[in-house]
Amino acid sequence: MYAVDTSRPWETAAGAVTSVGMGIPKQLLPFPPHSVDRLLARSLSGREGIGGLLAQFLMRLATDTTHYQPADTTRLGTVALDLLTATLAHHLEAGDHVPPESHRRALILRIQAFIHRNLADPDLRPPVIAAAHHISTSYVHRLFQHEETTVAAWIRRQRLERARRELADPTWRTTPIHAIAARCGFPHAADFTRTFRTACGMPPKDYRQATCLPAR
Repeated sequence: MYAVDTSRPWETAAGAVTSVGMGIPKQLLPFPPHSVDRLLARSLSGREGIGGLLAQFLMRLATDTTHYQPADTTRLGTVALDLLTATLAHHLEAGDHVPPESHRRALILRIQAFIHRNLADPDLRPPVIAAAHHISTSYVHRLFQHEETTVAAWIRRQRLERARRELADPTWRTTPIHAIAARCGFPHAADFTRTFRTACGMPPKDYRQATCLPAR
């Protein structure tokens, strides 16, 4: 990734690439005037850390355009600005200039990405999440309370969403249901069946039969 100031002349050259751009008015960035100048036209990592989250978020917005409503625009813009602010602050070592709310939203996004990467781990619990992010377990709970949910409920919902996708995906058609359950963090097939039935209104086997079309 790289940042440019469109109020100044600039040019770029690239081969056959796909790129995504985001324009932000400078007055929305919570940094002293001209402090971002030293980052202009520099390569900023979009593969790891906060920069990786920003890059993934922007690419997802650019490629998945059919599942958003007009009312989502403001919320998505706020998330994008928070991630950009956190990315720039990281490179500027200017964390003191980032509003607390931006810190909170960036942290919850990092935690959610961590959860997605570790859904298969049946021991994924608040203390593990807290230790991985160097925060207290109670703070993890407060972050999710701000999202109007609990840590356990959010993890369970993501596991069920992944299980639903894989049960409906023809490429997983021959994979035993208990193996899919384990991949999604449900080590016990009976617990998975009960939880899935409660959430989806039918057992996993019936859901697969109803939604999984043969691969072409």
